[in-house]
Amino acid sequence: MARIESKRPSSPLYGPYWLNLSVSFKLVMEVTNKYIAIKAQIDGKPQESDFEVKTEPFSLSVKPGSNDIIIKNLYVSIDPYQINRMKTMSASQKASEFSVGISPGQVIDAYGLGKVVASGNPKFEKDDYVVGLISWGEYSISQGFILSKLDPMGFPLSYHVGLLGLSGLTAYVGFFEICKPKKGEKVFVSAASGSVGNLVGQYAKHFGCYVVGCAGSPNKVKLLKEELGFDEVFNYKEENDLNSTLRRYFPDGIDIYFDNVGGEMLEAAVSNMNSHGRVALCGIISEYINTEKRATPDLLTVIYKRITIQGFLSGDYMHMFPEFVTTTIDHLRTGKMHVLEDVSIGLESVPSAFVGLFRGDNVGKRIVQVSQD
Repeated sequence: MARIESKRPSSPLYGPYWLNLSVSFKLVMEVTNKYIAIKAQIDGKPQESDFEVKTEPFSLSVKPGSNDIIIKNLYVSIDPYQINRMKTMSASQKASEFSVGISPGQVIDAYGLGKVVASGNPKFEKDDYVVGLISWGEYSISQGFILSKLDPMGFPLSYHVGLLGLSGLTAYVGFFEICKPKKGEKVFVSAASGSVGNLVGQYAKHFGCYVVGCAGSPNKVKLLKEELGFDEVFNYKEENDLNSTLRRYFPDGIDIYFDNVGGEMLEAAVSNMNSHGRVALCGIISEYINTEKRATPDLLTVIYKRITIQGFLSGDYMHMFPEFVTTTIDHLRTGKMHVLEDVSIGLESVPSAFVGLFRGDNVGKRIVQVSQD
């Protein structure tokens, strides 16, 4: 809303012509910004009741000389790693630049896409699309440090939060840079219907690898095989012994394991790796809310088979972003790449979208559309 404050002579003699006289106006563009916050630290499985919608007055004007950028949020990314920031943190965790804690009532920053409402920053102009660090809210304010101007290139805006955003970069970097594949190698992908896993599988198939994935429902298994072209997919919930399951699908061993899960799945994969196998540690969602399920691969196997296990963060590989985008857009335009998105509508759906990640509800990249362009 626009709030207009004015001062005018109080005498009725000025009549309807008072606006033409010496009158001062102050125009203040202000809205009520809604955002999602946690009520308290979350040290177990998240519930929707752990979150609340809060409001705050929010100015849509930029102060003269300010470097601020005011953004209307359009799409926000919903990612499981955020739960680690919501926990009660130890001193060592607080010191990590990649796990900055979130306090109750605080605006939660997140990757997303928005449109510039006002800018004092010379790199950004009104109506620019931007992608980067915004918030789980209707509006965000930024100084442009982790923000880029975006050309949609004719693709849906949501693609730039998932496939053409950090999820896509994570899959691309993890597979090509960390795993360093060779054509014909045998690749295993856990959480293969998730935001990163489904893309890893597709990149691997296009590169010429044999790809097996695992997922948590018959529908996901069918989708990965029939739509995305995985060679084989199994429902891990139907398997009692993951070690023997992987031996069945990889009788000649695994060359590359892209891990999104950790825990027992990582143990079983390492046990079935070939010599000089490579493991990319992308996420360990099985341990985010269950600290008893620690990843404990057989280290003697790691040594004797000279297996490389490497954790990574996509932010360390931003120099590969142009290469990743060029390759992925080519796959999109030639119909080689399929896009899996799980989009909820409205800011109020953020808690349920987030909590659903830990139930395995999503298929592909989970996104919330906060508002329309």
